[in-house]
Amino acid sequence: MRKFLVVLDDSRECLNAMRYAAFRASHTGAGVVILSVISQDELQHFMGVADLMRAEARERIEAHYEVFAKWMRDRQGVHPTLIVREGDAGAEILKLVEEDPEIGILVLGASVEKGGPGPLVTHMTRNSGTLPIPVTIVPGDMSKERLEAIT
Repeated sequence: MRKFLVVLDDSRECLNAMRYAAFRASHTGAGVVILSVISQDELQHFMGVADLMRAEARERIEAHYEVFAKWMRDRQGVHPTLIVREGDAGAEILKLVEEDPEIGILVLGASVEKGGPGPLVTHMTRNSGTLPIPVTIVPGDMSKERLEAIT
């Protein structure tokens, strides 16, 4: 089964990437893999606090994931899988794509802020020529109705 890979983070544009992946998966009979990466920078404080911070980050990720997963299951008939990793988001995306040959498309949401599309979109598009899968970039301010219409 082909799978769409989408990154779960705290950005506003993440919502549209999730929607797009769910709509496309629903219409094509594909699956959705949701990757969330805990940055090492978040854990670099004090040794004793790192484990607590890691647990809190995982708890926050799982709660955020459940909101998306419930919507995907109830509204789109898609049962996503959550994968949580630690490290650099770009590197972890590449590792996951190498590990799971069923992942066929990476879906990212582009920021509408003045600073550009966001660090992950910038990083992945700079390296898009050597990526083993295509990247779909979803505009962060596209309406849900428009997303549904184009998928």
